[in-house]
Amino acid sequence: MIDLIPTPESVMGILKKTGAYRKGHFVYPNGKHASHYFQMPLAFRYYDNARILSVGLSRMFRMEKSISSRLPKVSVISPSPGGIMVAFGVREALSAEQIYWAEMEGGKRQFRQYMSESEVHPVIIVDDIIRSGRALGETVELCKEINTEVIGIGAIARFEDSPLEFGGIPVKTLLSFDVNFYENQEEWKTSRSASDQAEEEKVRF
Repeated sequence: MIDLIPTPESVMGILKKTGAYRKGHFVYPNGKHASHYFQMPLAFRYYDNARILSVGLSRMFRMEKSISSRLPKVSVISPSPGGIMVAFGVREALSAEQIYWAEMEGGKRQFRQYMSESEVHPVIIVDDIIRSGRALGETVELCKEINTEVIGIGAIARFEDSPLEFGGIPVKTLLSFDVNFYENQEEWKTSRSASDQAEEEKVRF
């Protein structure tokens, strides 16, 4: 029987098995180096995995009376197209009525045209992974701009140095991961043993 809320160990097991979690030498767009990289969509290629992860996250929201009492008149919003798969899975599991996502245009995160003119229910914001928390923070601000209440925030995984809350709303997550970032290649190499050295690979956030 599948646990409704998977343990961090089982979540990591899914990410490793699907290649969504990788080890090596990665250079992020900000120039920093790390030994780990998450490509979450690889885990969501498989319906069973997507269902386990989305249902698990949805159960964390459903356990909050302040959220469950608002269902089904709730909106599930993703900060970007990358989190849409999570948003659809959580929406289905909660039987929430609405789903939206934000997009980047001209370097600015925004909702689709005319969204502010529609009746947007109280919002749960979800993403696949939280790295810096910038996308979530900007989406919270977008919700404020259209006078929509944010009642929940969550992601499948988060980096441990990312924010634990936004505007007093705690972040719910299935997995917290400690990623050490290094300022340059030399720092990264110094931190690794000879057997752990690997070729650089540039990645996107």
